[in-house]
Amino acid sequence: MTEQTSSETGPIVQLRLVVEADDYEQAVQFYRDVLGLKEQEAFEAEGEGAKVTILHAGYATLEIANPAQRRMIDEVEVGHPTTPRLRVAFEVPDAEERTQKLVDAGASLVAPPTETPWQSLNSRLDAPAGLHITLFQELMTLEERTKLEGFGTDADRHSD
Repeated sequence: MTEQTSSETGPIVQLRLVVEADDYEQAVQFYRDVLGLKEQEAFEAEGEGAKVTILHAGYATLEIANPAQRRMIDEVEVGHPTTPRLRVAFEVPDAEERTQKLVDAGASLVAPPTETPWQSLNSRLDAPAGLHITLFQELMTLEERTKLEGFGTDADRHSD
Protein backbone atom coordinates (compact mmCIF):
# COMPACT_ATOMS: atom_id res chain seq x y z
CA MET A 1 0.00 0.00 0.00
CA THR A 2 1.35 3.43 -0.94
CA GLU A 3 1.44 6.06 1.79
CA GLN A 4 -0.59 9.14 0.86
CA THR A 5 1.10 12.45 1.56
CA SER A 6 0.71 16.06 0.58
CA SER A 7 2.48 19.26 1.44
CA GLU A 8 -0.50 20.22 3.63
CA THR A 9 -1.13 17.02 5.57
CA GLY A 10 2.20 15.20 5.59
CA PRO A 11 1.96 11.43 6.07
CA ILE A 12 -1.29 11.60 8.09
CA VAL A 13 -4.46 11.63 6.00
CA GLN A 14 -7.11 11.77 8.74
CA LEU A 15 -7.45 12.30 12.49
CA ARG A 16 -10.28 10.26 14.01
CA LEU A 17 -11.31 10.71 17.63
CA VAL A 18 -13.19 7.63 18.90
CA VAL A 19 -15.60 8.27 21.79
CA GLU A 20 -17.57 5.61 23.68
CA ALA A 21 -21.07 6.86 24.48
CA ASP A 22 -23.25 5.08 27.04
CA ASP A 23 -26.30 6.75 25.47
CA TYR A 24 -25.31 6.18 21.85
CA GLU A 25 -28.55 7.44 20.27
CA GLN A 26 -28.47 10.68 22.32
CA ALA A 27 -24.82 11.30 21.42
CA VAL A 28 -25.40 10.72 17.69
CA GLN A 29 -28.45 12.97 17.71
CA PHE A 30 -26.60 15.72 19.59
CA TYR A 31 -23.41 15.76 17.51
CA ARG A 32 -25.01 15.02 14.13
CA ASP A 33 -28.39 16.75 14.29
CA VAL A 34 -27.74 19.63 16.70
CA LEU A 35 -24.03 20.44 16.37
CA GLY A 36 -24.26 19.71 12.65
CA LEU A 37 -21.49 17.18 11.96
CA LYS A 38 -22.29 15.31 8.75
CA GLU A 39 -22.78 11.55 8.93
CA GLN A 40 -20.07 9.94 6.82
CA GLU A 41 -20.73 6.26 7.59
CA ALA A 42 -22.58 4.11 10.10
CA PHE A 43 -22.19 0.42 10.89
CA GLU A 44 -24.11 -2.05 13.03
CA ALA A 45 -23.04 -5.60 13.85
CA GLU A 46 -25.98 -7.84 13.12
CA GLY A 47 -27.39 -9.41 16.28
CA GLU A 48 -24.62 -8.08 18.55
CA GLY A 49 -25.93 -4.58 19.24
CA ALA A 50 -22.57 -3.01 18.31
CA LYS A 51 -23.00 0.34 16.54
CA VAL A 52 -20.75 3.12 15.32
CA THR A 53 -21.48 6.34 13.47
CA ILE A 54 -18.60 8.24 11.88
CA LEU A 55 -19.27 11.95 11.71
CA HIS A 56 -17.30 14.19 9.39
CA ALA A 57 -15.90 17.15 11.32
CA GLY A 58 -14.13 18.96 8.49
CA TYR A 59 -10.50 19.96 8.84
CA ALA A 60 -8.79 18.34 11.85
CA THR A 61 -5.83 19.45 13.94
CA LEU A 62 -4.21 18.11 17.09
CA GLU A 63 -3.55 20.93 19.55
CA ILE A 64 -0.86 20.14 22.10
CA ALA A 65 -0.57 22.56 25.02
CA ASN A 66 1.65 22.56 28.08
CA PRO A 67 -0.01 22.84 31.53
CA ALA A 68 0.61 26.61 31.72
CA GLN A 69 -1.15 27.15 28.36
CA ARG A 70 -4.10 24.98 29.42
CA ARG A 71 -4.47 26.98 32.65
CA MET A 72 -4.25 30.28 30.73
CA ILE A 73 -6.91 29.17 28.23
CA ASP A 74 -9.19 28.07 31.09
CA GLU A 75 -8.72 31.46 32.78
CA VAL A 76 -9.53 33.40 29.57
CA GLU A 77 -12.48 31.27 28.46
CA VAL A 78 -14.02 30.22 31.80
CA GLY A 79 -12.40 32.22 34.61
CA HIS A 80 -11.18 29.18 36.55
CA PRO A 81 -9.55 25.78 35.95
CA THR A 82 -12.00 23.40 34.31
CA THR A 83 -10.52 21.47 31.43
CA PRO A 84 -9.77 17.78 31.73
CA ARG A 85 -6.72 16.51 29.85
CA LEU A 86 -8.87 16.19 26.72
CA ARG A 87 -11.11 18.89 25.29
CA VAL A 88 -12.67 18.78 21.83
CA ALA A 89 -12.95 22.10 19.98
CA PHE A 90 -15.25 22.77 17.03
CA GLU A 91 -14.97 25.83 14.80
CA VAL A 92 -18.41 27.20 14.00
CA PRO A 93 -19.57 30.22 11.97
CA ASP A 94 -21.70 31.64 14.83
CA ALA A 95 -20.57 30.69 18.35
CA GLU A 96 -23.44 32.43 20.14
CA GLU A 97 -26.19 30.81 18.09
CA ARG A 98 -24.61 27.33 18.09
CA THR A 99 -23.89 27.49 21.84
CA GLN A 100 -27.56 28.21 22.53
CA LYS A 101 -28.65 25.34 20.25
CA LEU A 102 -26.40 22.93 22.13
CA VAL A 103 -27.63 24.12 25.53
CA ASP A 104 -31.24 23.77 24.32
CA ALA A 105 -30.37 20.20 23.28
CA GLY A 106 -29.05 19.28 26.72
CA ALA A 107 -25.41 20.39 26.92
CA SER A 108 -24.39 22.09 30.16
CA LEU A 109 -23.03 25.59 29.67
CA VAL A 110 -19.67 25.97 31.42
CA ALA A 111 -18.90 29.43 30.01
CA PRO A 112 -20.76 31.64 27.50
CA PRO A 113 -19.14 32.88 24.29
CA THR A 114 -16.18 35.03 25.32
CA GLU A 115 -13.82 37.02 23.10
CA THR A 116 -10.27 35.77 23.56
CA PRO A 117 -6.91 37.55 23.16
CA TRP A 118 -6.28 35.36 20.11
CA GLN A 119 -9.29 36.90 18.38
CA SER A 120 -11.89 34.19 18.58
CA LEU A 121 -15.25 33.92 20.30
CA ASN A 122 -15.15 30.78 22.47
CA SER A 123 -17.73 29.01 24.63
CA ARG A 124 -17.36 25.93 26.82
CA LEU A 125 -19.85 23.13 27.35
CA ASP A 126 -20.12 19.71 28.91
CA ALA A 127 -21.72 17.60 26.20
CA PRO A 128 -23.03 14.04 25.70
CA ALA A 129 -20.60 11.11 25.81
CA GLY A 130 -18.69 12.86 28.58
CA LEU A 131 -16.96 15.36 26.30
CA HIS A 132 -15.86 18.79 27.46
CA ILE A 133 -16.10 20.93 24.32
CA THR A 134 -15.21 24.37 23.06
CA LEU A 135 -17.09 26.08 20.27
CA PHE A 136 -15.01 28.76 18.63
CA GLN A 137 -15.68 31.37 15.98
CA GLU A 138 -12.64 33.00 14.41
CA LEU A 139 -12.98 36.80 14.41
CA MET A 140 -9.90 37.36 12.23
CA THR A 141 -8.28 35.32 9.50
CA LEU A 142 -5.20 33.28 10.35
CA GLU A 143 -3.16 35.66 8.18
CA GLU A 144 -4.43 38.68 10.16
CA ARG A 145 -3.84 36.96 13.51
CA THR A 146 -0.26 35.94 12.75
CA LYS A 147 0.64 39.62 12.29
CA LEU A 148 -0.36 40.40 15.89
CA GLU A 149 2.26 40.56 18.65
CA GLY A 150 2.76 37.16 20.29
CA PHE A 151 1.19 35.20 17.44
CA GLY A 152 2.71 33.22 14.62
CA THR A 153 4.00 29.70 14.33
CA ASP A 154 6.91 27.84 15.87
CA ALA A 155 8.32 27.60 12.35
CA ASP A 156 8.17 31.42 12.06
CA ARG A 157 10.23 31.80 15.26
CA HIS A 158 12.84 29.29 14.13
CA SER A 159 13.26 30.53 10.54
CA ASP A 160 15.91 33.17 11.36
